[in-house]
Amino acid sequence: MTDARLRHGRASLGLSFFAQGVAFALLVTRLPAIQDRYGISDALLPVFLAAVPILAGVGSFGTEQLVKRVRPSAVLRWSQPVVLLALLGVGAGSEMWQVAVALGAFGLSVGALDASMNMLGVSLQRAYGRSIMIAFHAAYSLGGIAGASFAWVGAHWDLALVVSYLPVVGVLLPGVFVGSRWYVDGGTGVAGDVGVEERAARGGFRLLLPLCLVMTFAYIGDSTVSNWSAKYLEDVLGSSEQTATLPYNIYMVTTLVGRAVGDLGVRRFGAVGVVRCGTLLAAGGFGVVAVAPGVGVGMLGFTMLGFGLCVIVPQTFAAAGRLFPGTRGNAAIARLNVFNYVGFLVGAPLVGALGEAWSYRGAMLVPMGLVLVTLVYARSFSADADRYGGGHERARTVDVG
Repeated sequence: MTDARLRHGRASLGLSFFAQGVAFALLVTRLPAIQDRYGISDALLPVFLAAVPILAGVGSFGTEQLVKRVRPSAVLRWSQPVVLLALLGVGAGSEMWQVAVALGAFGLSVGALDASMNMLGVSLQRAYGRSIMIAFHAAYSLGGIAGASFAWVGAHWDLALVVSYLPVVGVLLPGVFVGSRWYVDGGTGVAGDVGVEERAARGGFRLLLPLCLVMTFAYIGDSTVSNWSAKYLEDVLGSSEQTATLPYNIYMVTTLVGRAVGDLGVRRFGAVGVVRCGTLLAAGGFGVVAVAPGVGVGMLGFTMLGFGLCVIVPQTFAAAGRLFPGTRGNAAIARLNVFNYVGFLVGAPLVGALGEAWSYRGAMLVPMGLVLVTLVYARSFSADADRYGGGHERARTVDVG
């Protein structure tokens, strides 16, 4: 495999991550407009919101079976256009059944897309022989910021949903489809590492359980910020409604910055060190938010959260690829991906229920404690750190998708 081919594969996959960030942000930031367009009641809205991650989990689990027969690049090549077209369908429909079908298609295809994207990211990292996984997630964060900005323009100018979505889909859809010709497939494990292969065969997916817990708790933390940061700042810390919108923006920007430099940290200090540092920063961020006497200190806490949580998820995918060689790695990544939806589905209701029944300050201590569990399992990232931290492993020949 030539260096040019690897660079093309890296760029095309980065575009895929970016496009997914845009699509997801355009959906979640325009939920009030979607609710108004279809007349979805407040009582029914949580059903729709829960259905998307549940179906995404089903899609990810289905991808685990599908990649036994087809390459991950083929799954990604066809699932991403479905995601974008489903987004457009959400904006173009007029009946309740139409938005239900569109959101169902979005959820199922997003599960397949997320799983296959991370499979390709891990295999490409293996081919490079150094950490590049966090940069792909940085592209996703950049796409999220861009998508939220497009959504703001649509809301500011009171544009119809289909008018907001059509130009974005019209640009991204042909771009990712053309770019898909350069996707690179390859094994996610270490060829010839008999010890790793024997351990994976003997331990099965019990070896994956610690990483599943890490993934779940990281996304509980992420969903806490995305769903409750504005309410917390306004109702608990007494900020204005306008100021209350800032924590999530700060969180997104710091997530992007942290991921932009995260791979350099892994190469210099190893994955274990970076994950431990991120865990302590994230837990400290929740602690600062919980005890914040005012808005300024609360903002500091959300800034710490962005820098802390941003590195955990991509390194968890990388560790799964290391634990399970070859096709087992693809299955492990697909199964691990299900737990990001579990965390997303559990996090917001859990913190909301605790906040209403107890206090929102106290509720912030729950994701803090859960995130700290990552420290217990930090050694699960150790072999990944050894192989990628020093950059000594040679790039391996991989198949082209």
